Amino acid sequence: MRYLFSLMAIVATSLLLPHTAQAHLFAPSLLKLSELSPQSYNVVWKTPVKTISNIPLRPIWPEGCETQAQSTPRTEGTGIVSSWQLVCDSSYDQGLVGQLLGVSGLGANQVSAMVILNLRDGRHYQQVLTPETPQFRVPFEPVQSQVMTEYSVLGAEHIWAGIDHLMFVFGLLLLVGFGAGWRLIGTLTAFTLGHSITLALVTLGFLTFPVPLVEFTIALSIFILALDLARSDKGGLFRRYPWWLAAGFGLLHGMGFAGALAEIGLPQGSVPLALLFFNLGIELGQIAFILLLLGAWQLAKRPLLPWQERLLTVPVYTLGGLSAMWCIERGLLLLPYVDYLNF
Repeated sequence: MRYLFSLMAIVATSLLLPHTAQAHLFAPSLLKLSELSPQSYNVVWKTPVKTISNIPLRPIWPEGCETQAQSTPRTEGTGIVSSWQLVCDSSYDQGLVGQLLGVSGLGANQVSAMVILNLRDGRHYQQVLTPETPQFRVPFEPVQSQVMTEYSVLGAEHIWAGIDHLMFVFGLLLLVGFGAGWRLIGTLTAFTLGHSITLALVTLGFLTFPVPLVEFTIALSIFILALDLARSDKGGLFRRYPWWLAAGFGLLHGMGFAGALAEIGLPQGSVPLALLFFNLGIELGQIAFILLLLGAWQLAKRPLLPWQERLLTVPVYTLGGLSAMWCIERGLLLLPYVDYLNF
């Protein structure tokens, strides 16, 4: 009975196929401003290489401010980075405090952006901009609760945009069964613990890694899971002890989450809080995805009963096909590293 949900899952997967090849390439844009003097700021603008619209993403600042000494844009990972100085006229006696900052083009590209403002007196601001709220007015005092809210939203957005992470969770559900009760809870908890550990270690600087290699191994983890699901004997260590598989591969997925968090950036003075709530957002997004699958399974299991055997392999081979595609795509990105190491 545990695979009766398969057809519904494949329909959902097919809706995501146009975006699978671009997993993790649509990280939020980052606008970071650091105060040099009351009317002068150093600005770093990072936006994704890939977009879904011809309308560019551009930062917005008050009319009385002008850019100077702009650098040539450079590519870093999946983003394009530019930097310059922003100089405002003398009428801005409070600098950017009390002024509007924003990003245009968010709605057309269906993305979000993080704005970080660091002042010389120690005040730090961060705000997530969305297509619905593309601007915000800098308050006179930062609100700590914003860190909790904004990074929770970013974490949830990332897990839902990371199709590979969701497909691994889907594979775990297939492995243990949708009606497995505590066995399912234990497996998902092990995955959570695994990715939480490496997310914290990487974010706090205790662990470093080459991003292309981690992205490749994440795809490989899904392919290995699909191979085990395809076993005709329905045996093996993974099925007997699924929590070890979940925890081990969760360590790899946590590095992927940390890479996304590095793209966004962390607020100075609130790193532990931002890390905690980014991880909480990931968990909330993951739980929502699982509840969606379980709900669809309850609706689909009775009507699909006559076709159970025919549909048995559909989600497994779809999972295997997607992960194989990701392995090839990300493996090609590893070639420069292979050449460098003279393998």
